[in-house]
Amino acid sequence: MNAPAPRMPCLFLGHGSPLNVLDDNPFTRTWQRLGRELPRPRAILAVSAHWCTHGVGVTAMVQPPTLHDFGGFSREMFEIQYPAPGSPALAARVAQLLAPKDVVQDHAWGLDHGTWSVLCKAYPAADIPVVQLSLDMRRTPGQHLQTGRQLAPLRDESVLILGSGNVVHNLMTHRRGEAFAYDWAERFNDQVRERLLAGDHEALADDAWLGDAGRLSVPTPEHYLPLLVVAGAAGADAPTVEIDGVLGGSIGMLSVSFGRH
Repeated sequence: MNAPAPRMPCLFLGHGSPLNVLDDNPFTRTWQRLGRELPRPRAILAVSAHWCTHGVGVTAMVQPPTLHDFGGFSREMFEIQYPAPGSPALAARVAQLLAPKDVVQDHAWGLDHGTWSVLCKAYPAADIPVVQLSLDMRRTPGQHLQTGRQLAPLRDESVLILGSGNVVHNLMTHRRGEAFAYDWAERFNDQVRERLLAGDHEALADDAWLGDAGRLSVPTPEHYLPLLVVAGAAGADAPTVEIDGVLGGSIGMLSVSFGRH
């Protein structure tokens, strides 16, 4: 009799600049290490900061395109392809788990840079099916946490749930290439890490505690919400901080796994 597949961990990765895909640094090496160390998933469900919708969508095509959803970079960035297959079956399973919420089976999006920039490092062969789930911007932080809870059974089906964003993400104050962190960015990053390590996911989804540091660190919610989906899927599983740091003043690179040990 075949042994049951191991329960997959789930991950939140601080993806930072798309240019990380061309770089070799402590963050990209962490993503590479995770790709080597984690059990090999049957498929990946990615929740990226860069697919924001009214309603919920899930990519349902056999071959999702690589989206170059940015501007101002070199031609080399626009030539990158991540030709991972899709999985209509996983897309349908996601809709089943999120019922009665309507989930659009989308054939127009693809894999945006929040997804492929980290997967290029973690799984460079691009041979694991990838499906993206959109962020419904009409839903509250607490509802995103609940979405993760509803998706948690996928972990027992050898699916890696991956959130990609940044705990701290303020481009208006960012100073690219400078090695420092604003006090408010460090303070908020520390608060989030402490709540993760304490397993206090409800506090992470409560806007009331954000305060001034939170409002500066999360001026818009899309880079923060993937963390809540992953925290919901994690349940009571213990977190591991894989790497941390704030770049250019106000881009947080905190990356956390759940259920590895």
